[in-house]
Amino acid sequence: MVEGNITGEIGIGFLVLLGVEDVDTDEDLQWLAQKIAAMRIFGDENGMMNKSLADINGDILLISQFTLFAQTKKGNRPGFLRAAKPDKAVPMYEAMIGELERLTGKKVATGVFGADMKISLLNDGPVTIIMDTKDRENH
Repeated sequence: MVEGNITGEIGIGFLVLLGVEDVDTDEDLQWLAQKIAAMRIFGDENGMMNKSLADINGDILLISQFTLFAQTKKGNRPGFLRAAKPDKAVPMYEAMIGELERLTGKKVATGVFGADMKISLLNDGPVTIIMDTKDRENH
């Protein structure tokens, strides 16, 4: 919600908090989008995490979140030096929207880049997964 208006909402699916770092590349974006689209974390008939977003006809809500790069080693105020500035982050965020829509064949719901947002989440499980493009092979 931004200024009292709902800008994006979904039912079942993924709430993706996307942090863009200065060193992120288009290859990183492609890898991450493919991982998100193919991730099998929804329960099957045996309660095993075995179904993908497509298997459950789920949706994606994509929110830009530079605070994922908070550095808290020194002092009590987090620093965000690793987070990309808007001139890089906005095009990467928009490219991620397009790539996820292409991969899923569905519209991706979004927040508003840089806005003060109020986000509600019902985390089933709860399941929260951190994916970092630095963790991929051949990087």
